[in-house]
Amino acid sequence: MPIVVDIDVMLAKRKMSVGELADRVGITPANLAVLKNGRAKAVRFTTLAALCLVLDCQPGDLLRWEPGDAEPLDEGP
Repeated sequence: MPIVVDIDVMLAKRKMSVGELADRVGITPANLAVLKNGRAKAVRFTTLAALCLVLDCQPGDLLRWEPGDAEPLDEGP
């Protein structure tokens, strides 16, 4: 997956646990783990905004693109 999720980095910088972040953002720890571990297919902008608010960061602090892992785009029919 070419998108890398760096929530762990921000959690460490803020000295915050996954459980605390999930509680403050308003999502389940299981859903946060799916996002944190890069297994999510999508993230809602409202969730991204809540993460940024709680972690006092920008979306680019949480998500980055690594072009070497890029998968071909589905061009459709």
